[in-house]
Amino acid sequence: MADILVDTASQANYADIATEHVAFDWSVDFEAKVLSGSATHDLKVKKDGVEEVIFDTGDLDISAISVDGVDVKYDVKPKHPVMGSALHVPLPKGLSIGSSVTVKIDYKTTEECTALQWLDKDQTQGKTFPYLFSQCQPIYARALAPLQDTPSNKIKYSAKVSSVLPVLLSARIVSPPSDGPPHDGKVIGKDVVTYTYSQPVPIPSYLIAIAVGNVRYRAFSKPEGKQWSNGIWAEPELIEAAYWEFSEDTTRFLAAEENIVTSYKFGVYDLLVLPPSFPYGGMENACLTFLTPTLLTGDRTLVDVVVHELTHSWFGNGVTHANPSHFWLNEGWTTYIERVLQEVLHSPAERGFAFVIGSKALYDSLKQYESRPKYQRLVISFDEGEDPDDAYSSIPYEKGANFILHLERTLGGLDVFLPYVRDYVDTFIGKSITTAQWKAHLYSYWEKNGGPEKIKALDSVDFDAWLFGEGIELPVKMEYDITLAETAYKLAERWDAARKSDVKHLDFKDSDLKGFNSNQIVVFLERLQSYPTLPSDLVLRLGSLYHLSTTPNAEIRLRFYEVALADPSSSAAKTLAVEAAKWVIGDDGSGVVKGRMKFCRPVLRAVSKVDKDLAITNWEKAKTGFHPIARKLVEKVCIIKNR
Repeated sequence: MADILVDTASQANYADIATEHVAFDWSVDFEAKVLSGSATHDLKVKKDGVEEVIFDTGDLDISAISVDGVDVKYDVKPKHPVMGSALHVPLPKGLSIGSSVTVKIDYKTTEECTALQWLDKDQTQGKTFPYLFSQCQPIYARALAPLQDTPSNKIKYSAKVSSVLPVLLSARIVSPPSDGPPHDGKVIGKDVVTYTYSQPVPIPSYLIAIAVGNVRYRAFSKPEGKQWSNGIWAEPELIEAAYWEFSEDTTRFLAAEENIVTSYKFGVYDLLVLPPSFPYGGMENACLTFLTPTLLTGDRTLVDVVVHELTHSWFGNGVTHANPSHFWLNEGWTTYIERVLQEVLHSPAERGFAFVIGSKALYDSLKQYESRPKYQRLVISFDEGEDPDDAYSSIPYEKGANFILHLERTLGGLDVFLPYVRDYVDTFIGKSITTAQWKAHLYSYWEKNGGPEKIKALDSVDFDAWLFGEGIELPVKMEYDITLAETAYKLAERWDAARKSDVKHLDFKDSDLKGFNSNQIVVFLERLQSYPTLPSDLVLRLGSLYHLSTTPNAEIRLRFYEVALADPSSSAAKTLAVEAAKWVIGDDGSGVVKGRMKFCRPVLRAVSKVDKDLAITNWEKAKTGFHPIARKLVEKVCIIKNR
């Protein structure tokens, strides 16, 4: 199959000379909202006679550069709107393959930095201290530091960070110890403490992460004989709730995944619950998964997000996609294995239920990209300088997971398939690969371990349709175990049948949802969306009877608004669009923005179809409280598009 080898979102010359290790020395200035210091790269020459090293940068203020201790003149090229500015640094003459070079870059971040969000104290849970956190995936690490910002080149790193607030990084803490007194016993918010970290396992640049704020740590218990440690960080006001939500399953899932795949390589697996403007459900930063506080539901039903991020330790952080075109290798595999764990630890019904939930998100994403069908593919051929975030959706997750599930079924089932999964990880862990490399290994493994029968089975799979196919249908109609969904389906069927009845005579009761967990309520609401839009009086009754229009569970609230705003011309939509817009921006009495893009993007998109001015007015009022990545994508897809 044709392969895509070039990272079209990077200007770095990593094929000629590549960073092996980078040492950061940073100071955090909350008053100026600046991260300043240096990045010292240890590079290895990969091409004889290379004359310069090119780094990716994004809105950085560079003040000095030295090569092997000697100051040099450098060239920052004009800014590309997506790729940023290429930083060209001259190298000594006569370098040969295998030579080593050290490049130190003094710099500071600027107000335009896309990777960092600086929060005022009022945007935190405790409302006493400010907060800082990063988000570098997919191509924003270059706004945090000058780097060869491509997953093709994996690097080790170390860091010294000085701050008046506790510092967390996607690495192993060296000092002060995480289980010691907060901020090394110094006065939080006043005394400067230098935090030292080391990341000895090579990682792609998008996994470099920093968070700085008034956080506390609680360790989880771990199974006997394990060498890794794990625990959770959060603001003091949330640490008990966060510990309860995640302590039961995180360690158990990590240990179970080692049994299925291979040993955990990163030494530490901690969680950090961030303030609400964090734009994702979770981010699999090495050693330190970032989480949205919307997962704190009090019933542990959304812990699968942690399982997903944990699974990235093998699929993404371990075996990494070589460039954005192969992103599905990260997310498809992770989603698939996350659901294998549901079966191993719970039941096949739990695994099937997860695919049922994901199928609605997949359909919505495929439908959304009907006008841009190349984003419906698993393997996307990006143009040079095209923003990979434009393709961000459920497709690489859900279509990818269904593809691997189809391969599992084609090759003989889970028990037959799991030895292949282990061999895949053992073969490629620590490396960055393309889809063609994955497919070549797939055939090689089954030729050795299955012979002509398995190769014949593989040949029956329409790889082109799965990898490069477009449209809103999967190449194969997938069937799932719907045992856990059946009660939700039956309730949705009753509401659909009630559309011709007088709302006063309906026999629905708030106890209809008794025994439903939040995931089953989600499936109920998603099933409703498969029917014609409900009349306005039924929509309003639905929201009030089951308290869906006021629930603090964001997953349920999102699905209710999708039901309520499905017909933009309805009276229910016009009424509830006002509430929905206020909910997203935190103007609903909570003061908490729904910064997770899973929530803010579809709700604002739906509101804008009901009332464009309403969406724009509310967004303009509150947009500075959202992460720069969320702001960019909301304005590109939801606001500007509908103006």
